[in-house]
Formats: sequence, structure tokens, C-alpha cells
Amino acid sequence: MDFGLAPEHRTLRDRCLELAADFATRSAGHDRDASPPTENYDILRKEGFLTLTVPKAFGGQGVSFLGHTLAYEALGQGCPSTALAFNMHASVVNPVLESPEVSDAAKQYLADLVVTRGKLIGGNFSEPGHTSFIGERPLTARAYRVSGGGYRITARKMFASMLEAADYVLVLAYPDGKTANTAGALMCVPHDAPGRTINRNWDVLGMRATRSDSLLLDDCTVGEEAALLWTDDLRMFRQSFFNWFWGSYTAVYLGVGVAAYDELRRVVLGRQAAGYAQPMAYHPDVRRHVAELSTDLEAARLIVYRSAWLSDTQGPTAETTAALYRAKYAVGQAVAKITRVALTIAGAHAIFKGSRLEQLFRDGALATIQPPQVDFCLWSMGIYELGLNPADVLPPMRLG
Repeated sequence: MDFGLAPEHRTLRDRCLELAADFATRSAGHDRDASPPTENYDILRKEGFLTLTVPKAFGGQGVSFLGHTLAYEALGQGCPSTALAFNMHASVVNPVLESPEVSDAAKQYLADLVVTRGKLIGGNFSEPGHTSFIGERPLTARAYRVSGGGYRITARKMFASMLEAADYVLVLAYPDGKTANTAGALMCVPHDAPGRTINRNWDVLGMRATRSDSLLLDDCTVGEEAALLWTDDLRMFRQSFFNWFWGSYTAVYLGVGVAAYDELRRVVLGRQAAGYAQPMAYHPDVRRHVAELSTDLEAARLIVYRSAWLSDTQGPTAETTAALYRAKYAVGQAVAKITRVALTIAGAHAIFKGSRLEQLFRDGALATIQPPQVDFCLWSMGIYELGLNPADVLPPMRLG
């Protein structure tokens, strides 16, 4: 097995590391103020990241999922919030452009927005009543056809990262006139759509600069072109693009782990206790912890890279899906450990606001919570490893 990266992958990674170094200089300020890093988004736009993974058939650069993974691991090392929020663009654009269930007209409309007009697309699927602890997420958001053309949407949505910066947001709603509980509509809502407002309630532990506020749609009116997908059964669309919908976020948290590990090494190599001739790196416990963390980090990285490689070479097979869940679980566990141990070793000097490790500790705390959360990953992996039919597995709790 060849573990080397292709030249184009190394070039992309190095380019993203340069951007990350710049983003890192502003990360603490945006974290403190919970302010959107719009200047970082503007840089990513100018650098061509809107079209990075857009298929070449639609005028994009056609970078693979593995390439995307390498890029966002690198970006996540600089300003995790920037990488996490901006990733939403690819996480919703690629499924639409790659899905055989989406019409050619809808694909071309979205491609024109992104490639020709340079529009940034956000996504908003979660609702206040949802939990990532359980996979099934009934939709209360509603999309209605309007006589004479167009649609009306009523919804209360949560965790809309990059909401104020995005030109459009893709909203998942239940389509009017459908009866199946699997039905769904993917609606493209412009920034200035009538009836669209923001509840600025994002005051949280970590990833503060993503500004993942709530989106309120009160009889929000959109044009006929807004319905990118209107279907009786959304399951195939969602399951075929797990890699983009949530697997693409795993790389960002891997970047958080890398950043925390690198910062820990910098701290212990540079800090020398009064009265001692050597820095803290010479302490045997420090060396042991660093060795353990390096192993955890490298194991998580290889699991993530393999899941991306499977996604590119096999598509949405059962093996690929299990690998994506495994990668998310492995990264969540590794990042939680790395950031906690790094903060512990760095000691009381690192717990002050403004400390790089303090911020990474808080950002890393979300790694096990970011959907799919760790318990749901294990639930899904167990079904795969035992060869069970998901349809034969009872729901974890009684349905109402």
C-alpha cells in the first residue's frame, strides 16, 4: 500500500497551511468576540475555495474527497471556526451536484451560483427538537407551493454556521402535499428573501466564530428555482453523501488535534522552570505523554485518510460508511484526549483566556458532539461489524 501523497495533494496541503498560519493570527480575537471571520472567508473565496471540489463538468476544480480532507485538516490548524464554517459550502454543494436524483436544471442553477457568480452557500438542516444521539430526525419545517409559482417556507432551524456571511442557505423542509415520513425538500434560500431573519443566540463553549445562529423563516417566499430537490424519499440522497454531509467535518477536528499537539510541543520545549537547566520537555512524564499523543494522532489521521480514500474509490458502500463513522469516532476520542492532556501538561499558565491551548481545548470539546456524535458512531459501526440489517434493529427508544 502506498502511503505517499500525490504532488497535487501536497501542493494543496501546503497552500492551506500557509493560509492557516495567517488565520491563526486572528483566531483568538474572533473566538473572544464570537465574531464571524469574514476576512478569512473573503480570502478563501479569492483563493478559489468556492469551486475547489465542484466537479469539473460544472466548471469547478474537481478536487477529490481525499484532497478536501487534506485541505481542511490543514485549515483547521489555523482557525478551527473558519474551517468548520466554510466547510459547510462544500458539504451541501457537492451532494446536490453529484446526486442522480437532482435534476439537471437544479444542478446547473446551483453551479451557476457558485462557479459563475461566486456565491457562498450555507446549509441548515437541524431543528430545535433534533438530537444527534438518535439518527431519525422528523422535520417540522414546511415548504408549500404557491399558486402562480414559487414556494413559501416556515421553519425554525438551528446551527446555521456562517449564516450572515453566506449568500444562500440550503434548508431541509417537509414538502407540502407529501404523506410519507421519508419525504423531503431541499430549498435554496437567498440572503435577502422576505420572511428570513436570524436569531443571534450563538454564545457557546467552542467554535464560537462559526456564528452558528438560528434561522427563522416566517412565510419566507422564494422563487420556483429554489426547490433543488422535492422527493417522497430523502433517504438515498442523505445516505449516499454521508462523506460530504458530515464526514467532511471530521478533517477539521483532526486539524484541531494537530494544532494542540504542535502547541504542546512548542510550550514544553520553550518553558523552563526557575532553578532548572532544562526545559519541561526533558521531564519523563512529559515525554511519555507526548509519545502517547503522537500515537493517538497518527492513528486517527490514518483512519481519516483511509475513509476518504474509500469514499473516492468505492463510493457510498457499506464499508465506506462504516469507515466514515470510524474516522469520526477516532478523531473525536483523539482530539478530546490530546487537548485535555495538552492543557494539563501546560499547567495553570495555559488556562487563561487568550491562551492558544485554552481555545483549542474548548474547540476540541465539540469534536465528540459534532454530528454524528460518538455514541451514534458506535451504534452504526456495531451494526456494520456484526453484519446486521439496520431495518431489523429496534429504535433505541420508544417512538411517540
